[in-house]
Parts: sequence; structure tokens; C-alpha cells
Amino acid sequence: MDSVVSIAIVGSGPAGCYVAQSLRRALPESEITIYDRLASPFGLVRYGVAPDHQSTKSIQAQFARLFERENVRFAGNITVGSDVSLDELRSTHNIVVLASGLSEDRVVGVPGEDLPEVHRAGRLTRVFNAHPMEPVGVPDFGGAVAVIGGGNVSIDVLRLLIKRPEDFANSDVDDTALGQYAQAPVRRVEFICRSTVANAPSDPVMLAELGRIPGVAFTCSDPVAVPEDATRQASARAKALEGLLELAPGPQTRVQVALHFGWSPVRILGADHVEGVELRSVEDDREHRRVATDSVVTAVGFDFDRHNWHGLGELSRNLETGALDRGLYRTGWIKRGSRGTIAENRACAKAVAEEILADLPALDPAPRPGYDGLPEDVRARAVDYAAWRRVDLAEASAAAHGRARKKFPSHDHMVAIAHDTLAGPSGAGNH
Repeated sequence: MDSVVSIAIVGSGPAGCYVAQSLRRALPESEITIYDRLASPFGLVRYGVAPDHQSTKSIQAQFARLFERENVRFAGNITVGSDVSLDELRSTHNIVVLASGLSEDRVVGVPGEDLPEVHRAGRLTRVFNAHPMEPVGVPDFGGAVAVIGGGNVSIDVLRLLIKRPEDFANSDVDDTALGQYAQAPVRRVEFICRSTVANAPSDPVMLAELGRIPGVAFTCSDPVAVPEDATRQASARAKALEGLLELAPGPQTRVQVALHFGWSPVRILGADHVEGVELRSVEDDREHRRVATDSVVTAVGFDFDRHNWHGLGELSRNLETGALDRGLYRTGWIKRGSRGTIAENRACAKAVAEEILADLPALDPAPRPGYDGLPEDVRARAVDYAAWRRVDLAEASAAAHGRARKKFPSHDHMVAIAHDTLAGPSGAGNH
């Protein structure tokens, strides 16, 4: 294809940014537009990473260079499916890459999961991150909560629940949500992981980090030691857990954390409200274990929307190829499911970019207008990178002492700042 290639990428999170990097390097003359329904770029990094993990969020600076130096257009505030259809994108761009991630929390699949006190980790993380399209309000967890998971997201949830407000220094946590939670924090957490310590999916570094939070007592009634031939990761995990169990929080214990490894939930107990969780051992036939709890947070991954996704039918993961149709591809979690860290999206994006490059000679060589071919009213509502920077600066300026930024929880407010149409003499300061 000798003409300029116009490329649409749907989703500005890590998957979208990584594939844009790969395609920009291979096709420096191409026109690349990254579309997002939000007025802000960076997706999962901004709203899915726990607000107290600013070192992980710092990768936003790398992605920002795409828009600042590499001539990639950001087109925020455009929702594929309502503002513009997938068919419209495909007719105006030579290549369309879906990188929109997965937003549905996966269900555990046990009786009682529909009780009102059962909450999903994805929503909880978005609330603490001030996601502008998430209903405001922190759930009432009661005095005791069970966290079902075992991976890094469940560790994030556990950490958020056992920290004090003063432990969130230099974060971008939503202080409204944090203040609500601080009025009635949990006093006990039952952390339930169906894998044994040796096979658990959690990062040892994240486990060890829990030990730096004051006033927390950790217990575990299961063996923590791993076999001598265990992997380095498993041995490090066991060492981190041993360190937690050796802690002596003293008389100032605020919260107790009971760790359960190798136990799988059988059902969530309670008729109208959560009363506890029944567990079974995954490795032997020990008696079922019952833990009393007032609420449950499930953190077992994210899943595909089981509907007809923009005319493509029900999507499921595919580890072999990113190609969906002629000129249509996908990358990231919407390709392979909610597996892997942020960095692992890079390898996925690189592989999909190589597929695109291999297919390029067989695609329709006729030039397409790309972003400029979209209806004028769609382009008028778009938030470009320069407009996003107005929001970015406003958030930094509004940050309270000890906060990295103040994220605005209203999407309309963000768009008004971006488009410089905010009413009132104080401009972007009004919120």
C-alpha cells in the first residue's frame, strides 16, 4: 500500500498506546487516531491501577509522548457505538484496531453471588479513582468483608481497605470516596485465594508492601511454606507471607486480616443479606470452612460482554491472532482476556502490529480520509490532546496537599474544561 495509511485505534489505555507505538515506528507516514469515550487518555492506567500505586501510573508519561512528539491524534469524548459506529470507522480508515479492554467483572459462579452486599473489584477501584462514568458512593462493607481472588487486583482491594487516610500521601485517590470509607472502615478482612501459596497469582512485592501499613494483624491457618523445588516467585511469595505473619502490630491493631490459601468459595451465605462464605479445600477433603462476614468483594478477573459487540457477535479470547475481519483487529484484554500485567500488553500489541503489517499489501490500497472523514458534529465534540492538557493542568492545580492530582468525577465538567467553555469567573476551578 503506497498511500498514507489511516489507522483508528479504539481505546487509549496501555493496549491502544502500545499498538500505536508499534505502528508508528513501522509506518511513520501513517495517520493514527486513538479514540476514547472519555475526555482523558490512558484508560486502565488512570482508572484501573490503584490510586496509591503512582509508580505504576508513571507509565502515562511514556504514552503522553505519543501525542506530544509522534504525531498521533487523541480523539476523546467519542463513543464508538453512539457517536460513531464501528462501520463508520471502518469505512473512513484503512485499519481499525480494537483496544478497549474489558469492563465487566467476571462472576465467581457460586450461589449467593447476587446478594446486595456482594461487590465487584473493578467498580470499587474505579470509585476510588474518581472514574467519571462510575456511580459515586462507597459501599457499606460492615465490620467484616471477604475478598475473593488471590491475584494482584485482590491485593489492591485489600490494601485500599486496610489503609488509613494518611497512608494515601502522594496518591491521586478520590478524597470524597476515601472520606466516606474512613467513617466506617472494616475491622476484619477474610482474604480467600483458591490457589495454594506456591501457585497463587499474586506478586510477592505487593504482598510484602502490606506489611508497611501500621495497625494490621495478619493470620493464616494454612501452611505458608512451599516445596524446596518451588519457583523463585513462589519462594518469594512464601517469604513475604511469613514476614506478614511475624509482624507485631501491638495494642494499636485497627484491622485483622485472615489469609486463606487453597480454599475455594462454595457459596455465599445468607438469605437476604450476606452472612458469610462457605469454603472447601482444593487439595484435600477437609471439612468445609465457614467464615463470618458482612460483605464480599470479588476480584476474579474481567470478562467479555456476552452480547453482539457492534455487530461482531459474542467475542471470546483468542491467543493466536488479533485479526477479526479484513482490516479489523484487536489487541490487549479484548483479544486475550484479563491476563497479564500492563507491560505484557506490549508484546501483544507488537504481535498484532506485525499481523497488520503482513496483511497490509492485501488490503484495499485506496486512500481513506481517516479522522477527517468523520461527520463534522463528531469532530466538534472530540477532545484532542491539547484540550486534554487543560484538564490535566486543572487537576494538578486543584490537588490538595499530599495528593498527586484531583481527578474530576464529572465527565461533563472535564469536557467543559477541555473545550474551555466552563461558566463562572473562576473557570476550571469551578467543580
